[in-house]
Amino acid sequence: MRPKAKEVEAIENYTLKIIFDNGEVKKFDVKPYLNHKAFEKLKDYNEFKKVKVAGLSIEWENGADICPDELYKNSYN
Repeated sequence: MRPKAKEVEAIENYTLKIIFDNGEVKKFDVKPYLNHKAFEKLKDYNEFKKVKVAGLSIEWENGADICPDELYKNSYN
């Protein structure tokens, strides 16, 4: 079973700090996504900081989200 995001916090340089339900604390770099249409509004750091946990993953107010598998597999310690 894939780990689920339990808590998320926007930290410096368009990076997220994520606590997964398996106890792991990892970081995820969102910068590579910012040029995709769904993520363009997140270039405004105030919008980026509005990230929240939603279902198995995370999302922003504008509906942008990241696949749970991608979020876990591409995050780092």
